[in-house]
Amino acid sequence: MFVGRERHTADLKRLMQKRSASLVTCRGRRRIGKSTLIREISRQATRFLAFEGLPPRPGLSNRDQLALFSKQLARQTELPELPLDSWSKAFQLLSSTIRDEQTIILLDEISWMGGYDPDFPGHLKMAWDGFLRRHQRLMLVLCGSVSAWIDRNILKNTGFVGRDSWDIVLDELPLHHCDHFWGRQRARISSGEKLALLSVTGGVPKYLEEIDPTLSAEENIRHLCFRPGGILFREFDQIFSDVFGRRATGYRDIIKTLIHGSKTVSDISKGLGKERSGHMTEYLADLMLGGFVSRDVVFDPRSGRDTRRERYRLRDNYARFYLRYVEPRRTRIEKGLMRNVSLGQLPGWDTLLGLQFENLVLSNVHAVARLLGLDRTPLIAAAPFVQRPTKRKKGCQVDLMLLTRHSLYVVEIKRRRSIGPGVIDDVKEKLRRLPSGQERSVRTALVYHGQLDDRVEAEGFFDFVIPFSCLLTRSP
Repeated sequence: MFVGRERHTADLKRLMQKRSASLVTCRGRRRIGKSTLIREISRQATRFLAFEGLPPRPGLSNRDQLALFSKQLARQTELPELPLDSWSKAFQLLSSTIRDEQTIILLDEISWMGGYDPDFPGHLKMAWDGFLRRHQRLMLVLCGSVSAWIDRNILKNTGFVGRDSWDIVLDELPLHHCDHFWGRQRARISSGEKLALLSVTGGVPKYLEEIDPTLSAEENIRHLCFRPGGILFREFDQIFSDVFGRRATGYRDIIKTLIHGSKTVSDISKGLGKERSGHMTEYLADLMLGGFVSRDVVFDPRSGRDTRRERYRLRDNYARFYLRYVEPRRTRIEKGLMRNVSLGQLPGWDTLLGLQFENLVLSNVHAVARLLGLDRTPLIAAAPFVQRPTKRKKGCQVDLMLLTRHSLYVVEIKRRRSIGPGVIDDVKEKLRRLPSGQERSVRTALVYHGQLDDRVEAEGFFDFVIPFSCLLTRSP
């Protein structure tokens, strides 16, 4: 099922109109739809050739990767399966099969393909400069889930400077596209059920494809997560092993420190019982490139300038759900003891839903801005705000702040069964604690899911009251 990605599709179509070859990189977490996007755009080409590396395993070698490349080349062209002893020869052989027609070549999971030869980037660079780029109607796409590998070996490799035509970073689908995965039944499914499932899957297309609209959200989650055959029971270890290899445990440990909320680098290091170091920063950068973690830079609401305060947030809803509720119960799940688990009885379930709801909203800032009437207004900054308490000032935490030239929008994100007038008092107190002296107007918004007390809207304190259901549709 191919949904959305209009902007990326338009970018690729534009590149296909060029009269010169294009080198494109495509990055994003596993299951996010990278290969699906390229295969979808390949319908516009005359010819499409796809090659994929073997996933890492003990004993795998560069020779195995070259043998698979040769086999895939023979299967898609008129060439016989030939022995290859170098990537230089492999790329030259590939070039010999390209004709004067619109051609897309996909090198999928390129970090697997080239990870066993330290000279792979150099061979690819020389092949591109020497003969591949001479095919004027060629688009070569380098695709992979190990975004850090592409970043270091291609995008930041001095040998490739100025050679890549476009870099695509695929994020989770926006909420209004996620809604399509409930098919014809989506108009009859409540926003509450959709939120429960999105709290587990996030906007990851592969996970959304597994939804059975005829089943309740709770039954879907039980099938996907709490049964040994469920994809979301088996998925986590696989994606971490494939993406991070031998260092997977270290990355997993960092993510575990974030499952209860965002933290600074110092907080994360303290949680791991380690000193803050450059290695920690490097690991966090890899997790951000992999789509698992976001860095929220606190900005000054008066000037819009970034402060030095950074907080890291686990943006991947599936990872949080798995580490909170699936991994600790693996043995019981494998024995079939969780088949009929009631989600509401899981410890901290309501708190988790609140965190996951906040994640979904923060991942859809552009949709929030549209609902605030800012779809054509440039944003100076948009991020959560945290002010640590000192002797002079009280602490303050705002779920989301958006800054424009003339206005500061303070957004409260709330998911509760019942939301009463107390939410107004909470936001009023936050406004009192925010740095003063700003010349911009201040506007307030509430993005919520739950039973909203009539007095909240009647009070008229919030300039915008946005139910979650509005984020599931494109129109305001």
